[in-house]
Order: sequence, then structure tokens, then C-alpha cells
Amino acid sequence: MQDIKRRIKSVDSTKQITKAMELVSSAKLRRARQRVEENRPYFEKIEEAIQGILPHTKELQNPYIDQREVKKTGYIVITGDRGLCGGYNTNAIKKALNHMEDREASVIAIGQKGVTFFRKRGYDLDGEFVSISEKPMFSDAKSIGKLAMELYKNEMIDEVNLVYTEFVSTITHKPKLIKLLPLDQKEIPEEIQEDRDEVMTYEPSPEEVLSYLIPKYVESMIYGALIEASASEQGARRVAMESATDNAEEMIDDLNLKYNRARQASITQEISEIVGGAEAQN
Repeated sequence: MQDIKRRIKSVDSTKQITKAMELVSSAKLRRARQRVEENRPYFEKIEEAIQGILPHTKELQNPYIDQREVKKTGYIVITGDRGLCGGYNTNAIKKALNHMEDREASVIAIGQKGVTFFRKRGYDLDGEFVSISEKPMFSDAKSIGKLAMELYKNEMIDEVNLVYTEFVSTITHKPKLIKLLPLDQKEIPEEIQEDRDEVMTYEPSPEEVLSYLIPKYVESMIYGALIEASASEQGARRVAMESATDNAEEMIDDLNLKYNRARQASITQEISEIVGGAEAQN
């Protein structure tokens, strides 16, 4: 009975911790969701602007749109700095590993979990960024984007892919991979492109505008991914801690049942011993 009481106390202490973490994650998730909703329109506009100008670049020379043979692929992999968030970190890393298969790869790891994973397994790490996963700043995205663009421009890598977790809802988070560089022109229906050409002009030239927009595009996409990943991490942690709290409550109920049965058995044994002693005296 004493062992059961100690286990109940231990599980109850753990339950208090997981409940507190659930509440903290819920508060952080609300703020992260707000940032996602506020910033999504900006990222969508940047991407729209890039796709609007790319059809004019067929005769232009730009290192970030020129296609070349892919010998080495770079990956920007966004994970968390901490665990206790279910399969969030594992799913993002798996998404990157599946794409890396049969490729020579290098990694810019964001988040302590990703840094530790790729470093232990001997991957070529071109950059490490930690302590930014929960509260990413645009300055962090600029630093990451600058590093990735320098690696690409210097032909140390021939392609840049971004791996992050897209926030769909509180309980749904989807690992996603997008190609950042070189820029790919999406297929746009001719009538839509003609309408764009009629209303859009580029000053001083499409080449100058593109040179200005590409770094902004890369930085914005990375910042958007950081925000999406931050919201996904808090959502995953909230769900994991809620599940852990529910499991702790179930364990406490089971242990209380065992304790009551043991107590009842002890009382029954004491009564039997008293009755047996009384009969022996008679």
C-alpha cells in the first residue's frame, strides 16, 4: 500500500507539470497563430510579385534563376529547440531525409533538435541556428537567407530546399518541402499573363526589380516558414501535454483502485485474524 501511495504521488506530480506545460503552450499558440494570420498575406504577395516578373526574365541573366546541374543539394531544416512535442521534430527531419535519399546534401539546421540529429550522423552542416524556434525574428530569417544565397551563388550548393512544418490547425501540422533556389517559373495561363503584362511595368527594368525582389522573397519565405513552424511546435506540444495529462489521470485512477483493493484486503485479513484469535480462546 505504501508503494502504491508513492506511485500515486509521483504520477500526480508529473500530471501537474504536464498540465502547466499544456497551459503555457496554449498561451504561446494563440500568439503564434496571430503572427501566422498577420503575415501570410505579405508572403503571398511577395510570391505573386516574383511569379509576375519571372516571365520577363527569359533573356535576363541572374544567378538565382539560372538552372544548372545539381551536384549538391542544400537543405534548410526547421525543427524545435526542445522536445516534448510529439512527433513534430521527427516528422520534419524525416521529410528532409526522404528527399535527401541518393543525393549529396548539406544542411542549414535551425533548432537544437535538428542540429543535434544531423551533427551526430555526420551530415555536412553549413550553418546552425538555435534558440530562435519559439520566437523567430525577421533578422533571423535574413541571416539564414543570406547564408543560403551565398552558398548558392558561390556554387557550393546547386539547389536550396526549405523544410518546415506547416500550421493547418491546432491538431494538424503538415511537414512541407519547397524549393527556394533556383526560382522556378510556375505555369500561368496565357490570358492571365497577358492581363498582367498590360497593367504592370517595371522600373528601371525587370532585371533591376528582380535583383531587388529575390533576396526579399527568400528572406520572406524563410520567415514565413519559421512562423508556421513556431505555431506548429506549440500546437504539437499542447496536444502532447494534454494527452500526457489525460494518461496521468488514468494511471492515478488505476492506482487508486489498486490501493483501495489492497486496503480492503488488508482490513479483511485483520478481521479474519481477530475472529480466528477469538475462536482459538474459546
